[in-house]
Parts: sequence; C-alpha cells; structure tokens
Amino acid sequence: MSYIKGAVEKLGHNIVVNLYELGKFTSFGLRFFYWTFRRPFRVRNIFSQFVFIGNKSLFIICLSGAFTGMVMAYQTYFGFKLINVDTLVGPIVSITLAKELGPVLTGLIVAGRAGAAMAAQIGSMKVTEQIDALEVMGINGIQYLATPRVISSCFALPILTAIFQFVGNVGSYFIGTKVLNIDEGIYFSKLSEFMYIEDMWQGLIKAFFFGFLISLIGTYFGFQVKRGAEGVGRGTNKAVVWGMINVLVWDYFLTSYLIKIL
Repeated sequence: MSYIKGAVEKLGHNIVVNLYELGKFTSFGLRFFYWTFRRPFRVRNIFSQFVFIGNKSLFIICLSGAFTGMVMAYQTYFGFKLINVDTLVGPIVSITLAKELGPVLTGLIVAGRAGAAMAAQIGSMKVTEQIDALEVMGINGIQYLATPRVISSCFALPILTAIFQFVGNVGSYFIGTKVLNIDEGIYFSKLSEFMYIEDMWQGLIKAFFFGFLISLIGTYFGFQVKRGAEGVGRGTNKAVVWGMINVLVWDYFLTSYLIKIL
C-alpha cells in the first residue's frame, strides 16, 4: 500500500508541477503579445536577430536540404521502379519537401541552433542580473529581448524553409536525371502536372508557426534560468528538447487542419 501511495503522490506532484509550468508559459506568451504592440518598436534588434537566425543558418539549411533531396530521390526511385512509376520521383520528392520535410527539418535545425542560443543568451543575462538592470532603467525585458527574437523567427523560418525546398529539389533533380537517368523532359512535365502552389503554402504556414513556437519556448526558458552556469545549461537543454517536441507534435495538428482548407 505504501508503494502505491508513493506512486500516486509522485504522479499527482508531477501533474501539478507541469500544469504550473504550463500556466507560467501561457502567462509569458500573453505578456509577449501585450508588449509586441507597444512602443518603442525595437526594429534594429529585430533585424539583428533576423540575421542571426536566418543568415547564419543558411549553410546548414542548404547542406541538409541538398542531401535530403538526394537521398529522397534515391529511395523513391528504387521503390517506384518496382511498380514501373519511377518517372514520378520528381513530384513525390517535391511534394514531400514542400509539405513535410522542408518545414519540419528546418524547424528542428533552427530549434537546435537558434532556440538553444536564445535560451543561453537570455539565461546568461538573467544570472548576471543584466535583465534586472534593464528593468531598473525602465526597459521591459520581454519587449527588449523576447519580442525581437520571436518576430524574427516567424519571418526567418518560412524563408529558410523555401530555401530548403529549393535546394532539396535541385538535389533531387541532379540525382534523378544525372545519376538515375530519368529523362529531363519527363521529370519536369510530371513535376508541373502534380505539384501545386497550395503545397508550397502549406509548408510555409507551418514554418511560420514553428518559428513562433521555437523562439517563444527558447526565450521562455531563458527567462526561467536560475542558479548560475548549471541553470543556463539546464534551460538551454529544455529549450532544445521542448522546441523539437513541439515542432513534431504541432506538425500533426497543423497538417490535419491545413489539408482541409488548402
């Protein structure tokens, strides 16, 4: 009985703690929306964060996109060749990149790179009391630190996703036509026949929401950091883990909704 009682108490404690954290995160999100539409608008900070999130992620996005497109072309070709529809490699890879792999892999990459950096930067400022100094000077920490990062992420992720899709399609084209010897004319005719602009929009809308979630989670855990360097490491780890989990979870819900309206 004591074992069952302890297990129930532990379960109840974990539920209460998680609900409390969810409430704090919701409160943080509401404060973000409140300060986003209040002056002064930190345009310089927004552009600075846009460069950090977008421009400095280009290399890893292009590298990942190219090899994702190439391996997708290989796998699709050898699967479709069994049923003699290998000419559909182009549209299948393109649709997959546009709807799923483009936004999801871009979100995971940015969560691991920029999401971690957001939590580490803000967390370091928190433990060194720089955020307290901003508050003393009358500068709201969320408006100064969180808002530019979230806004920049919301616009940087769709652009990075579009680049990922483009580079992935170039890689698919190269493997399909130069290595697997699919006729170029057939490749492009099938691509234009089955690929629609709505497929692109679905991926870009997902990327916008992923950018919002990743940056909001990263900045939230940065503001929650306590107890020095150990706390910064813990907050950074949570930002990456929860950012990636939310990308994968919300991908399902966004897909089930967008597929009905687009």
